[in-house]
Amino acid sequence: MKSFVLFACFAGALTCAVAAAQELPYRGQNLLAVPADYREWLFLTSSLDLNYNGAAENPSVLDNVFVNPEAYKAFTKTGTWPDKTIIVKENRIAASAGTISKNGKFQTQVVDMEMHVKDEGRFTGKWAFFMSSDGKSPGVLVPMSVNCYSCHGEHGAVDNTFVQFYPTLLDIAKNNGTLSGGYLKDTRALAGAGK
Repeated sequence: MKSFVLFACFAGALTCAVAAAQELPYRGQNLLAVPADYREWLFLTSSLDLNYNGAAENPSVLDNVFVNPEAYKAFTKTGTWPDKTIIVKENRIAASAGTISKNGKFQTQVVDMEMHVKDEGRFTGKWAFFMSSDGKSPGVLVPMSVNCYSCHGEHGAVDNTFVQFYPTLLDIAKNNGTLSGGYLKDTRALAGAGK
Protein backbone atom coordinates (compact mmCIF):
# COMPACT_ATOMS: atom_id res chain seq x y z
CA MET A 1 0.00 0.00 0.00
CA LYS A 2 2.84 2.36 0.92
CA SER A 3 4.53 1.88 -2.46
CA PHE A 4 1.21 2.55 -4.25
CA VAL A 5 0.76 5.81 -2.34
CA LEU A 6 4.35 6.85 -3.15
CA PHE A 7 3.79 5.98 -6.82
CA ALA A 8 0.53 7.96 -6.90
CA CYS A 9 2.26 10.98 -5.33
CA PHE A 10 5.13 10.71 -7.82
CA ALA A 11 2.72 10.39 -10.78
CA GLY A 12 0.74 13.41 -9.54
CA ALA A 13 3.90 15.48 -9.17
CA LEU A 14 5.04 14.45 -12.64
CA THR A 15 1.67 15.47 -14.11
CA CYS A 16 1.95 18.88 -12.42
CA ALA A 17 5.52 19.29 -13.67
CA VAL A 18 4.46 18.52 -17.26
CA ALA A 19 1.57 20.99 -17.01
CA ALA A 20 3.88 23.66 -15.59
CA ALA A 21 6.34 23.07 -18.44
CA GLN A 22 3.56 23.96 -20.90
CA GLU A 23 2.84 27.30 -19.28
CA LEU A 24 3.62 30.33 -21.40
CA PRO A 25 6.79 32.30 -20.48
CA TYR A 26 5.17 35.57 -19.41
CA ARG A 27 7.30 38.21 -17.74
CA GLY A 28 4.82 40.44 -15.96
CA GLN A 29 1.55 41.62 -17.44
CA ASN A 30 2.66 42.68 -20.94
CA LEU A 31 5.91 40.82 -21.67
CA LEU A 32 6.63 37.36 -23.08
CA ALA A 33 10.12 35.87 -22.97
CA VAL A 34 11.52 34.55 -26.23
CA PRO A 35 11.45 30.76 -25.76
CA ALA A 36 15.08 29.66 -25.47
CA ASP A 37 14.58 26.52 -27.55
CA TYR A 38 12.26 27.87 -30.28
CA ARG A 39 14.73 26.90 -33.05
CA GLU A 40 14.25 23.27 -31.96
CA TRP A 41 10.48 23.56 -32.48
CA LEU A 42 8.62 22.51 -35.61
CA PHE A 43 9.53 24.57 -38.66
CA LEU A 44 6.41 25.69 -40.54
CA THR A 45 7.66 27.90 -43.38
CA SER A 46 10.01 30.59 -44.59
CA SER A 47 9.16 33.55 -46.77
CA LEU A 48 10.70 36.65 -48.34
CA ASP A 49 9.25 40.09 -47.56
CA LEU A 50 5.95 38.70 -46.26
CA ASN A 51 5.58 41.30 -43.54
CA TYR A 52 3.61 44.40 -42.64
CA ASN A 53 6.29 46.97 -43.37
CA GLY A 54 6.24 47.55 -47.12
CA ALA A 55 8.36 50.71 -47.29
CA ALA A 56 10.73 50.58 -50.26
CA GLU A 57 13.72 51.89 -48.29
CA ASN A 58 13.61 48.96 -45.85
CA PRO A 59 15.91 45.99 -46.54
CA SER A 60 14.41 42.68 -47.64
CA VAL A 61 13.51 40.34 -44.81
CA LEU A 62 13.50 36.55 -44.81
CA ASP A 63 11.50 34.97 -42.03
CA ASN A 64 11.36 31.56 -40.39
CA VAL A 65 8.21 30.40 -38.61
CA PHE A 66 8.25 27.86 -35.77
CA VAL A 67 5.53 26.43 -33.51
CA ASN A 68 5.80 24.64 -30.17
CA PRO A 69 5.74 20.83 -30.59
CA GLU A 70 2.60 20.24 -28.48
CA ALA A 71 0.59 22.65 -30.62
CA TYR A 72 1.88 21.15 -33.85
CA LYS A 73 0.96 17.64 -32.73
CA ALA A 74 -2.58 18.76 -31.82
CA PHE A 75 -2.97 20.64 -35.12
CA THR A 76 -2.02 17.59 -37.18
CA LYS A 77 -4.87 15.67 -35.50
CA THR A 78 -7.58 18.34 -35.38
CA GLY A 79 -6.74 21.01 -37.96
CA THR A 80 -6.87 23.77 -35.36
CA TRP A 81 -4.59 25.23 -32.69
CA PRO A 82 -4.94 24.25 -29.03
CA ASP A 83 -4.76 26.67 -26.13
CA LYS A 84 -1.14 27.63 -25.23
CA THR A 85 0.04 27.62 -28.86
CA ILE A 86 3.08 29.82 -29.54
CA ILE A 87 4.00 30.66 -33.12
CA VAL A 88 7.37 32.40 -33.48
CA LYS A 89 8.18 34.42 -36.62
CA GLU A 90 11.91 35.16 -36.68
CA ASN A 91 12.66 38.02 -39.10
CA ARG A 92 16.18 38.18 -40.55
CA ILE A 93 17.92 40.54 -42.97
CA ALA A 94 18.00 39.08 -46.48
CA ALA A 95 21.48 39.81 -47.79
CA SER A 96 22.65 39.31 -51.34
CA ALA A 97 25.94 38.83 -53.16
CA GLY A 98 27.90 37.62 -50.13
CA THR A 99 31.09 35.58 -50.30
CA ILE A 100 30.67 33.30 -53.35
CA SER A 101 26.98 34.20 -53.94
CA LYS A 102 26.55 36.47 -56.97
CA ASN A 103 22.77 36.60 -56.87
CA GLY A 104 19.95 35.32 -54.73
CA LYS A 105 19.31 36.08 -51.07
CA PHE A 106 20.42 34.48 -47.80
CA GLN A 107 19.63 35.11 -44.15
CA THR A 108 21.84 37.10 -41.80
CA GLN A 109 21.14 38.66 -38.39
CA VAL A 110 17.76 38.76 -36.65
CA VAL A 111 15.99 42.09 -37.13
CA ASP A 112 13.10 41.39 -34.77
CA MET A 113 10.71 38.65 -33.76
CA GLU A 114 6.95 38.32 -33.65
CA MET A 115 5.24 35.85 -31.34
CA HIS A 116 1.59 34.91 -31.83
CA VAL A 117 0.16 33.34 -28.69
CA LYS A 118 -3.12 31.60 -27.99
CA ASP A 119 -4.14 31.95 -24.36
CA GLU A 120 -7.91 31.71 -24.06
CA GLY A 121 -7.98 32.57 -20.36
CA ARG A 122 -5.83 35.68 -20.70
CA PHE A 123 -6.87 37.45 -23.91
CA THR A 124 -10.37 38.53 -24.94
CA GLY A 125 -9.90 37.40 -28.53
CA LYS A 126 -7.99 34.26 -27.40
CA TRP A 127 -4.87 35.36 -29.35
CA ALA A 128 -2.27 38.07 -28.79
CA PHE A 129 0.86 39.32 -30.52
CA PHE A 130 4.16 40.10 -28.83
CA MET A 131 7.06 41.88 -30.53
CA SER A 132 10.71 41.48 -29.56
CA SER A 133 12.82 44.30 -30.97
CA ASP A 134 15.93 42.12 -31.36
CA GLY A 135 14.82 38.49 -31.02
CA LYS A 136 16.45 38.24 -27.59
CA SER A 137 14.68 40.69 -25.30
CA PRO A 138 11.16 39.79 -24.13
CA GLY A 139 8.36 40.51 -26.56
CA VAL A 140 6.10 43.44 -25.71
CA LEU A 141 2.34 42.92 -25.99
CA VAL A 142 1.03 44.57 -29.16
CA PRO A 143 -2.08 46.64 -28.30
CA MET A 144 -5.38 45.03 -29.37
CA SER A 145 -6.18 48.17 -31.37
CA VAL A 146 -3.39 47.49 -33.90
CA ASN A 147 -4.68 46.24 -37.26
CA CYS A 148 -2.75 42.93 -37.19
CA TYR A 149 -5.53 41.59 -34.95
CA SER A 150 -8.34 42.48 -37.35
CA CYS A 151 -6.33 41.35 -40.39
CA HIS A 152 -5.62 37.94 -38.85
CA GLY A 153 -9.25 37.67 -37.73
CA GLU A 154 -10.59 38.46 -41.20
CA HIS A 155 -8.05 36.65 -43.39
CA GLY A 156 -6.36 33.94 -41.29
CA ALA A 157 -7.07 30.52 -42.80
CA VAL A 158 -7.40 28.81 -39.41
CA ASP A 159 -8.14 30.26 -35.99
CA ASN A 160 -6.65 33.76 -36.62
CA THR A 161 -3.45 32.32 -38.09
CA PHE A 162 -2.13 32.47 -41.64
CA VAL A 163 -2.07 28.72 -42.20
CA GLN A 164 -2.44 29.54 -45.91
CA PHE A 165 1.31 30.29 -45.82
CA TYR A 166 2.18 26.99 -44.07
CA PRO A 167 2.03 24.48 -46.93
CA THR A 168 2.34 21.36 -44.78
CA LEU A 169 -0.61 22.40 -42.60
CA LEU A 170 -3.04 23.82 -45.17
CA ASP A 171 -4.06 20.36 -46.43
CA ILE A 172 -4.58 19.19 -42.85
CA ALA A 173 -6.97 22.10 -42.26
CA LYS A 174 -8.79 21.35 -45.54
CA ASN A 175 -9.17 17.69 -44.62
CA ASN A 176 -10.49 18.60 -41.16
CA GLY A 177 -12.88 21.26 -42.47
CA THR A 178 -11.37 23.96 -40.25
CA LEU A 179 -10.69 26.66 -42.87
CA SER A 180 -12.26 29.98 -41.90
CA GLY A 181 -15.07 31.66 -43.81
CA GLY A 182 -12.87 34.74 -44.36
CA TYR A 183 -10.12 32.67 -45.97
CA LEU A 184 -12.60 30.82 -48.20
CA LYS A 185 -14.11 34.17 -49.25
CA ASP A 186 -10.60 35.48 -50.06
CA THR A 187 -9.79 32.43 -52.20
CA ARG A 188 -13.10 32.70 -54.10
CA ALA A 189 -12.46 36.41 -54.74
CA LEU A 190 -8.92 35.65 -55.93
CA ALA A 191 -10.16 32.89 -58.23
CA GLY A 192 -12.82 35.27 -59.64
CA ALA A 193 -10.24 37.99 -60.27
CA GLY A 194 -8.06 35.53 -62.19
CA LYS A 195 -10.77 34.81 -64.78
